[in-house]
Amino acid sequence: MPGPTPTGGSRPTTLADVAARAGVAVSTVSRALSNPTRVNVRTRERVEQAARELDYTANPSARALSSGRTGAVAVLVSDVTNPFYFDIIRGSQQQLKNAGVTQLLVDTEESAEVEASLLATLQRSCDGAILTSTRLSDSRLDQLAASMNLVTINRPRRGIGSVVLDTAQGMEQAVEHLVSLGHRRIVYVSGPKGSWSNERRWRAVHRAARRLGADVVRTRDFPPRSDSGTGAADAVLNTRATACIAYNDVVAIGMLARLAERGVAVPEDLSVVGCDDIFGADFCHPPLTTVTAPVEHAGRVATSILLSGSASGGPATAGRTPGSSAVLPTHLTVRRSTGAPRAAR
Repeated sequence: MPGPTPTGGSRPTTLADVAARAGVAVSTVSRALSNPTRVNVRTRERVEQAARELDYTANPSARALSSGRTGAVAVLVSDVTNPFYFDIIRGSQQQLKNAGVTQLLVDTEESAEVEASLLATLQRSCDGAILTSTRLSDSRLDQLAASMNLVTINRPRRGIGSVVLDTAQGMEQAVEHLVSLGHRRIVYVSGPKGSWSNERRWRAVHRAARRLGADVVRTRDFPPRSDSGTGAADAVLNTRATACIAYNDVVAIGMLARLAERGVAVPEDLSVVGCDDIFGADFCHPPLTTVTAPVEHAGRVATSILLSGSASGGPATAGRTPGSSAVLPTHLTVRRSTGAPRAAR
């Protein structure tokens, strides 16, 4: 609500009103409220007292123009309905709230073009952006990082702050687990084309399978949605493999539904492993063996990196401070969707 003005009117209180009450110039009020260290203590206290008495609230747009800060950070996700992003959103929002910064949530629709277009617009309306599983090319990322504060999650790039969930480590554990159960032919259900995480997970699966003497093949790329599970399950069954590792839990859970429709017993006929340990992975049927990652922590760490970059005062150093990258470990969580193949029993 607008505070009382010196004339008793109901219009919003202005800097000029505060200046008149404190007996100082308008420019002094502006400095005292936006950059207190530039004003002596007595003057600052007088200005703050006047602002309190008049219930003065700074106009956010005016404050952004004078300080170059908007008090907002964008968090871009490739699909806002994907449960993987829920914890990233929660973690980043809590960290931003603690810093007094507003979160702008943006869905890029799994499209590099949409993502680039939105970021071009957001440069003028936020202090920086957290890109989760970005689909942008390396050159486009570099371009954007030169003009705005950026931090990526699951897409490291030299000179840009980043957080990586080391799911490759968990994928190797998944292969070791399956081989220990007696599986010798494994399928990797590939995720979206252009995904850095997808390629890294495939390389980890392939490397571990070769090391352990197992055969491994890769399906075509599937969008990371539950409705991809139908095609993914059919593709896996055509390989006659006894086990599969899906790009993410959403696809894996969709596969479980399709396998049940076709009368394929899990894990007796086919073992299924997911990745991310999203909400619901532990109470689908059967509960899903998956790679567990500290997703909410990744959101908090990415936000801390971005805020430290923003505080440096310009895009040239945004997200590029020493030590502004983090790799977070993952591990395999074994549930009932994996077991020994029939031939090994």
